[in-house]
Amino acid sequence: SFFFLMSAEIGMGLTGFGVFFLFFGMMLFFDKALLAIGNILFVSGLSFVIGLERTFRSVGGFCLAGRLLGVVLEIYGFFLLFRGFFPVAVGFIRRVPVLGSLLSLPGISAVSVTLRHFNLNKGH
Repeated sequence: SFFFLMSAEIGMGLTGFGVFFLFFGMMLFFDKALLAIGNILFVSGLSFVIGLERTFRSVGGFCLAGRLLGVVLEIYGFFLLFRGFFPVAVGFIRRVPVLGSLLSLPGISAVSVTLRHFNLNKGH
C-alpha cells in the first residue's frame, strides 16, 4: 500500500515534469532536446502511475497507429511528388512488348488510362 502510494506520487511528478517539458519545447519552436526529455519523463511517469503492462499496451497501440498514419502520408506524398512522371512512365511501359499487353487488360487498362491523363485533368 505504501509502495503503491509512493510510486503513484513519483509518477504524477514525472508526468507533470514531462508535460511541462513538452509544452516548453513546443513554445521554443519544437526544440528537439526538450521534446525528447518531456517524452521520456511523461512515459516514465505514466508507467509509474498505471503500471508497465498497461503503459506498453497504450503507448504501443498509439505508436502503431502513428506508424500506419505515417506510411499513408508517405504514399500520398509519393503520388503528389511524382504525379507529373506517371503519364510518361505509363506511355513508356505501353511501348514495352510484354508489359504493354498487360496494360491493355480490362481492369488494368482503366487504371493506366487514369494515370496517363492524371496531369491533364488537374490542369498542370
